[in-house]
Amino acid sequence: MSTAKVIGICGGSGSGKTTIVRKISELVSDFVFVPQDNYYKSAEYISNSNITAFNFDHPDAFDNALLIDHLDRLRRGEAVEMPTYDFVHHRRREETIRVEPKKLVIFEGIMVFTNREVRNRIDLKIFVDTPDDIRFIRRLDRDIKERGRTVDSVIQQYLTVVRPGHYEFIEPTKQFADIIIPEGGNNENALNVLVSFINSIINAAD
Repeated sequence: MSTAKVIGICGGSGSGKTTIVRKISELVSDFVFVPQDNYYKSAEYISNSNITAFNFDHPDAFDNALLIDHLDRLRRGEAVEMPTYDFVHHRRREETIRVEPKKLVIFEGIMVFTNREVRNRIDLKIFVDTPDDIRFIRRLDRDIKERGRTVDSVIQQYLTVVRPGHYEFIEPTKQFADIIIPEGGNNENALNVLVSFINSIINAAD
């Protein structure tokens, strides 16, 4: 198997990154998906009342050493045991997901371009650029429905660490992007171009 290619999809929380991945998966099947969120460090002491005691919007929140090792292995055509994360209890689960190698790795997260060593392992960099108000509404909806959060804790976290972290660590990495997609997964023209490009990578690897 030739060296796999890695496509990185970056953007702020709620920008539409996951929607793009889902729409890609409807049209392309020959890839593996690696979400950066799975590589968060455990912070079991976090609750709704002290949600900002661990900064999930800082580059140090991720286990980059493990992430780099896994990206290298996937690029070489080796399987990995990808961690899973419990966002209700803020800790890494005991269960892992076995990821078999494919020609294409789609790597998605808020800070996939922030760490230079991680960034250097990405062949195509995509930044999803979505207005702040839309991203906040999506995040509020997700955190309440899926992560057991209260409205007050989501707002506190957003104002204290999420918004500052976005402008300090995420927005500046737009400069590294090869492609910038406005409005996330709702941009059909951009998605069509992206899927065509992905298919060309897969076909070239045959």
